[in-house]
Amino acid sequence: MLEPKRYKGLKGGRGSGKSHFFAEDVVERMILDPNHNVVCIREIQKSLKFSAKKLVEDKIREFGASSLFDITLTEIRRVGGTGVMIFQGMQDHTADSIKSLEGFNTAWVEEAQSISARSIELLLPTIRAENSEILFSWNPTNETDPIEKLFKEESDSSICIHINYTQNRLLPDTLRDEAERHLRTSPETFNHVWLGDYKKQSDALIFKNKYRVAELDTTGWERKYFGMDFGFSQDPNAAVRVWVEGTILYIDREQYGIETEINELHYLIDKLDAQIKQSVLRCDSARPETISYLRNHGYHNATPVKKWAGSVEDGIAFMRSFDIVIHPDCKKIIDEFSRYSYKIDKMSGDITSIIIDAHNHGIDAIRYALGGLITNKGFFVVSG
Repeated sequence: MLEPKRYKGLKGGRGSGKSHFFAEDVVERMILDPNHNVVCIREIQKSLKFSAKKLVEDKIREFGASSLFDITLTEIRRVGGTGVMIFQGMQDHTADSIKSLEGFNTAWVEEAQSISARSIELLLPTIRAENSEILFSWNPTNETDPIEKLFKEESDSSICIHINYTQNRLLPDTLRDEAERHLRTSPETFNHVWLGDYKKQSDALIFKNKYRVAELDTTGWERKYFGMDFGFSQDPNAAVRVWVEGTILYIDREQYGIETEINELHYLIDKLDAQIKQSVLRCDSARPETISYLRNHGYHNATPVKKWAGSVEDGIAFMRSFDIVIHPDCKKIIDEFSRYSYKIDKMSGDITSIIIDAHNHGIDAIRYALGGLITNKGFFVVSG
């Protein structure tokens, strides 16, 4: 991000250090060049209280550079030069007023997920000084947002990096604890808030409010089941271990592999459980040749799961009848549960009963694992 580029983007979830990096960057530019002009921009800025000004002031003090700056209520001026840092809202600008920014060397757009297409069209040709740069930092909201379109196509004049708290080596323990708490209590929104995924229309989520993330002690539990969904091309193979105890469905082991050769599947399966070869492994019946291979190579109890018209819907209904608990280590399963959705009618916005065939490889494996507990006439009774 330190190499010269016309457009620079940092996107991702909370705690990734995006704003801290750019705040340090613009302060350093003004330290090195006393005539460097910076404008910090938001789409709407009703008060400097909600701008980056406080963060920039903190960085100046951290650098021990307070003597180089004259900090006023509305702007930050460079002592010994003409450089200035100002803070503005794009909605306050017109095609004429935006011309006041033509002499600025750097523009930093905060909360860029909220920047409008009109504001981008006004800003880009305005910051025109030689070697000028426009910086964007944001937490992604929708794939169709104007800022996403700006960086959609790779270009020699631009760079965009997706970064999250998991890559921030300076992350405070308080934030790490908060992220882990969010994952346990609100897993549906965790990926958006902390991993920078696009915001989902949560009402369409199939397992909304139907699962939680936690570790359970399975000592004394007897009902242990295994399932596998076979991948094709870029779709992963997914294998799972699940437990059923009373009203609890507990998923505690997952294994995924993309483009895994048939003779390498055992590397995935063996990691599920030490007794996997003595256990029933229910698999996707669409790949009988793979099931036959597994049977001939030690997994004698590999068996195709029964399917019927509506078997997917029946399996989902069965899963939803439980208190679903997912072990924190099953990160791909957690991700799928936070994405698996019903289709939304584009014209009316209504949620349909059509299940989108995506983000479901582990979920399908779970359904297969439970295949012996459900028929096309209903559920078998599972007592505690």
